[in-house]
Order: sequence, then C-alpha cells, then structure tokens
Amino acid sequence: MGEYEVEVDGTREEVVKTFEDMLKLIANVNKAFESVKPKTVTTLTVKTAAAKQETKTENYPKIGSTASGDEAVLKVLESDWGKWRPRTMEELKGTLDANGLDYSSRVLSGVLMGLVKKGTVRRWNTDAGFVYILAEKEALNVKGESE
Repeated sequence: MGEYEVEVDGTREEVVKTFEDMLKLIANVNKAFESVKPKTVTTLTVKTAAAKQETKTENYPKIGSTASGDEAVLKVLESDWGKWRPRTMEELKGTLDANGLDYSSRVLSGVLMGLVKKGTVRRWNTDAGFVYILAEKEALNVKGESE
C-alpha cells in the first residue's frame, strides 16, 4: 500500500476472511500510518518547449570590455548571475555572446581549463555536462598561504 507493505498470515480461513474485510483493513492501516507520513508536499513543474524558449531570453549580466578571455569569464562568474548557481560552458558562451564577446567554444574551453588549473574556478561533471563556478575565496587564501 503505497510505501508500506502489510503481510497477512494465518490459516486459510483467517486469510480469506481478512481479504473479505479488505476495505475496512485498508482504512485502518492508512489511519495507523497517518502519524508517520511526511507532511510535506512536492510540486513537480514540467517545462514545455515554449518555456525553454523563454529561458533562452535570460537576462545576462553586462560585463563591459575586457582585456582577455580570463577576465571576461571571471567577470561573468563574479556577477550575481554567475554566483547564483554553477553554469555550463554553453551558458557562459551565451553570456559572452550577449556582451558582444565572440569566443569560439574551443577558445572558451581552453580559458575555463586554465582558470580551473589556477584554482580560480571549480569544475565538476553533471548530467548537463561540466559546470563552472568561482572557487571560494577561503579555499584560495589557504592555497595561497601554503605556497
């Protein structure tokens, strides 16, 4: 019954009688487990193709001119948009494109790997691919102090 399992044991006559009274039994079992059921409600949102189109018109941060790819990526990741959650390379590329900075995926990938190797940016793999976020300053300070 849902998340719960009830085992019926007894003689054949007792088991048959129990199944004949199943509706009352189910009501009693539900009532018995009512106190242990979680009281939270989960909401599932399904996005349609139209909703996906809306996310593509996302408000990207304005970062202004930059001297290098490293600086551009860091400005994006330091913005509220970049700090909010880890971002995929495609999201970062979209932001750079929206700011008039045309980096190929190959160049951007190299910039991101360089920042990861420096320890400035953290990267990990998810179902959506690799995601990137600024490394925490405390971790950077600890690394800097040991060098």
